[in-house]
Amino acid sequence: MEITDTINYITPELFAIVPVLYFFGYCIKRSSVTDKYIPMILAGAGVVLALMWVLSQPISNIFAAAFTAIVQGMLCAAGAVFTNQLIKQRGKDS
Repeated sequence: MEITDTINYITPELFAIVPVLYFFGYCIKRSSVTDKYIPMILAGAGVVLALMWVLSQPISNIFAAAFTAIVQGMLCAAGAVFTNQLIKQRGKDS
């Protein structure tokens, strides 16, 4: 399975989180935070943003809502990191 297949699992309403996380990652990169922590920070931010969306919807099962927020947040963070890598690799020679 490729990352492009994984992106298909992101809920369309939450796909807007990907560029938000990309920009957030860009800002973090410019700070004093070590690079190895950026994906974890983005994953946490993605889960929080997805949780905000999930909680704005009618909730019938709190466990399903938590699961959805975690999975969608992680997928959005993965999409942001993947986008960053695509941009970085595009400028490199093979």
